[in-house]
Amino acid sequence: MSAAQKPHAPTAPAVTLPGRPCSAAAALHVVGEKWALLAVREIFFGNHRFEAIARNTGAPRDRLAARLRSLEQAGVVERRPYNERPPRYEYHLTESGRELAPVIRALLEWGDRWVLEDRPVVMVHEPAADARTPWDAGTPGGTQSPAHAHDLDAAWICRTCGKEVVMNTLTVDVRAPGWDRSGPREPSPSDV
Repeated sequence: MSAAQKPHAPTAPAVTLPGRPCSAAAALHVVGEKWALLAVREIFFGNHRFEAIARNTGAPRDRLAARLRSLEQAGVVERRPYNERPPRYEYHLTESGRELAPVIRALLEWGDRWVLEDRPVVMVHEPAADARTPWDAGTPGGTQSPAHAHDLDAAWICRTCGKEVVMNTLTVDVRAPGWDRSGPREPSPSDV
């Protein structure tokens, strides 16, 4: 297992969900609601204040406030004060939240391909940007793109073999006790 694949200590409270034990189900329990992912998108885009997040998501204020609280409790975002009197806070992505960037990217790409005719938001790859401040450092609207920046055309690469991953090369290895790909197994006499 590479360092990038090494599991982190969970930041969200443990939860027991009905159905198949699955990390995707657990992740969706935390970030799967529309307003939660749209709030993460806005913070990822550099919009840290509640007013901007509410305006840009179109979320009802009460629902957005609830989602931001739940994202904070799950360790996806953190509040940072920017004004003492009256107390005001900005929202920033934690390490956990920043690791949702590929999810946001995948949703943008899927929406570009299957839902919208235009590309209203384009992710731009800036190879020399790793020496600059990351998007979530508080710069509204991102940063200026250098001349060598280009629209992102990302691929899913296996860290073990270095090859691009395509769907027909994947299989599922179900490791949850008592489950296989088709669902729960009937208990065998040795399980009882």
